Amino acid sequence: IKETDDSRKCLATNNYKKDMCSSYFIRYKNCRKFWHNIMTQRRRDGVKPDMPSADERQQILQAIGGKPY
Repeated sequence: IKETDDSRKCLATNNYKKDMCSSYFIRYKNCRKFWHNIMTQRRRDGVKPDMPSADERQQILQAIGGKPY
């Protein structure tokens, strides 16, 4: 959610000039890709729900040493 909000704020601040916000878009894309891979793996492993809870997400991020991007 943070990455989505940051990219939207950047667009609003820069009069919707996408080239001014490319770093925010890259972070958003990498974040979605990371969590999509987590959800896909959980589905394969039969873990429910597909998306980890907020606490589990914090543990995953701590285990990898921070955000994956």
